[in-house]
Amino acid sequence: MSRFSEAISEGDGISVIPVLEGDVEALAALAEAAGAEAVAVRAEDVERVRARTALPIVTRDGDPEALAAAGADAVVVAYESVSDEGRLEELYALAWELDLDVAVDFRQEEELEDVLERIDPEILLISERGLDEDEEDLERTLDLLADVPAGKLVVSEARIVSYEQVLALERAGVDAILVHGLARDPEFSATLVELVHGPEAGL
Repeated sequence: MSRFSEAISEGDGISVIPVLEGDVEALAALAEAAGAEAVAVRAEDVERVRARTALPIVTRDGDPEALAAAGADAVVVAYESVSDEGRLEELYALAWELDLDVAVDFRQEEELEDVLERIDPEILLISERGLDEDEEDLERTLDLLADVPAGKLVVSEARIVSYEQVLALERAGVDAILVHGLARDPEFSATLVELVHGPEAGL
């Protein structure tokens, strides 16, 4: 078990993972102090963030060998980028050798079925990016969660704006959430503390 999967499986409740942008080094230090159990950054920011925090680092796409060398612990790959025959299997095998977690980003039941037929992933990521007009926040995660086999770690990439949403996902069985937008919040630390520990934590 790698550092990322260990963090989200053994943490206290659901893991809140802020997606960092801008002054990523400073934000990473603040995230660690606020109780985040991992941080997500762009591939080009991994090395700089690794120098500032001991938290597991998640990134999206990129070369697994370069990411592992820079200090990443997990990589999110979009289903569309690995749907070609053999591509997913090849990437997953390489990441396994590098002790790098792979979370496959899927948005439809058919994509999940294909992933499960081809590999035995430890982590699955339900993406709510690009919601349809008739889809509400958390709806896609909660619908697709029922199709995920028991024993898998589930990460949701949903629009989170309140602690109530965090609790709803935790009760449903989600292990971690990637939270966008926090890096632009002038009250980054206070907002993150509230999402991790609840509104009373900041009192």
